[in-house]
This record gives sequence, structure tokens and C-alpha cells, in this order.
Amino acid sequence: MMTATDKRWAVVEARTPVPSLYYAVRTTGVFCRAGCPSRLPRRENVEFFDSPDAARAAGFRPCKRCRPETEAHPEIVNACRSIERAETPPGTNELASDAGLSVSAFQRLFKRVTGLTPKGYADAVRDGRVRGLLGDGASVTATAYASGFESSSRFFAKSGESLGMTPGLYRKGAPGMRIRYGTAPCRLGRVLVAATERGICSITLGDSDGELAALLKEEFHQADLRHDDDFAEIVSQVAAFVDAPAQALQLPVDIQGTAFQRRVWEELRRIPPGETRTYTELASAIGKPKAVRAVASACAANKLAVAIPCHRVKRNDGAQGGYRWGIERKQQLQDSES
Repeated sequence: MMTATDKRWAVVEARTPVPSLYYAVRTTGVFCRAGCPSRLPRRENVEFFDSPDAARAAGFRPCKRCRPETEAHPEIVNACRSIERAETPPGTNELASDAGLSVSAFQRLFKRVTGLTPKGYADAVRDGRVRGLLGDGASVTATAYASGFESSSRFFAKSGESLGMTPGLYRKGAPGMRIRYGTAPCRLGRVLVAATERGICSITLGDSDGELAALLKEEFHQADLRHDDDFAEIVSQVAAFVDAPAQALQLPVDIQGTAFQRRVWEELRRIPPGETRTYTELASAIGKPKAVRAVASACAANKLAVAIPCHRVKRNDGAQGGYRWGIERKQQLQDSES
């Protein structure tokens, strides 16, 4: 069962900007607001607070990156509270009226303070509610309606996107998830493609099948991994896509990641073939200009080579930066697309 502290940590881990949640790191003596782009601390070193004053009183000093004591904006804090308390999130017009602002001014201020639109914040609150209820052992049906979904089909569609798996599997801790995989040659060496029942969950590049299989086992160590010869046609399609990435991948994908990672990955998929962005530009595009390091970490966590084109991102100085499948492959992909 998830405790209140577990739920707070899940919010910090997902870098969701909740106005009344602050965390301090014992090893550094610094406290931050939830959503801070600084490197994520170790869980055992973290304490939680409801206000900057409480963190100060405990002997912590404010972070210089997220500046937790500035720009409190009580009207936005109140709007967040309204969203968090409501079974059905209030509309933007209602929130703006309560804040005494025009709709456009309210939306701009809300996104500047929280990093999300009002709808995006409501979705994040609902995702957290789903995770908390399922983690506490609630049934899938009870969770669906307690989280504000009007139908079970809508719940399965949306919560599957946020959890990265079906709600039932999440509730059970995802033991024995069955993943099929296969390998094939491509112009970048060998490619391994793995899929859950929901879609492709991993596309990995390497030099040998043994190396790729070992990486898959490390990535999904609790899953039931099966090499499947009947999977060859899908693997061939992906290999062809790797060879010609300018074309869209016409296969379903099972994207598993935090809310912040998914925001970065969706923005990556908007970069046209033949173009590149810097990590700073990518951070600005998702409305988190100070989260450059966190954006780079999200790129590094990508499991779908080429399908989520993290190879289209460079450092500000024009250097390639990192790439989990090798800098040479990253350069080859950029050269072929341009």
C-alpha cells in the first residue's frame, strides 16, 4: 500500500510542479519545489514540506535553480487546490474568473508557475490519483470512477497511456508481463524489437544479438521474455524504418515513462527529419527552459531508438552529446536524414 510519503515521492520523481509540495535533501541541506529540474536525489535522503517556511525552520536553504521562495502567486495556488479537490476538474473560464484574471492571462500565468496548462495539471492530478488508488489495492473499477472517469473504456485508454501498462498489471506490480522480441540486421548493425500486448516497448541498436538480448533482460528484468520467430515480420518493418527513418513508423508503441519523460518524447517526435534541436531548445519547447539537464536525462532514458528520435538533439555548442546506442550511429542517422 502506498503511504502519503510514497505518493509525494512519486510526484517529485515525475517532476510534477505541485505548488504546495517542497522537498529537502539532507545530504546537501537544500530544499526545492516539486518540479525542480535539478538532479533527482536518492529517496532515503529526502524530507517533504508544505511550505518554504517549514523547510527553512528545519534548517534547509532554498535551491538556487527553482527558487522555491519566489513567485508564490496565491491565485494559481488556489486554482491548483480547486483542481485537486474537484471530482470533475473546473473549466478554465471558471478558474480564471475565480483568480480575477482574463482567460488568456490566467493560462499564461498558470503555465509559467506550474509548467503545465490547467488541463495538463488536471491530467497529472488524475494520474496521481490513479496510481495512489491502485497502489493502495483499490479495484480497477473503483479506481476508474473514483478518479473521475465516466466510463471504464475511457479509463483503460487514458490510464494505459500514463501507466505504460494496463491498470490491472500496475496494481499487481507488473509481474510476468509477457514481452516478445526478435532481432534483424540493419544498416546500423543489429536491431532488437520487443513488444508487449499493447505495442512496441523497445527498439535497441547494437553489434550482436547476445548483447541486445542481455540489455533487454536488464531493462525488463521482471518480465517473461520470449524470442518469437513469428514476430519476424514486425521486426523487419522496424528494421526498414531504421534504414529509412524519414517515413513514419506505422506500428503501435507502448511508451513507458514518467509524465515529464513523455512530454520530452512527444516533443522529440515533432522534430522533422533532417532537422536538429539543442537540449536548451527542447527544454524551452516543453515550457521548462531551466530543465535542460532533466531533458537530457529523458532523452537518455528513451527505449525506442529512432521511433522517438532523440538522435535529433545536440548540445548547445554543436557537439553530439550522448546517445545510448553510440555516437557514430547518432551521426549516421542525422546524415541519412539530411
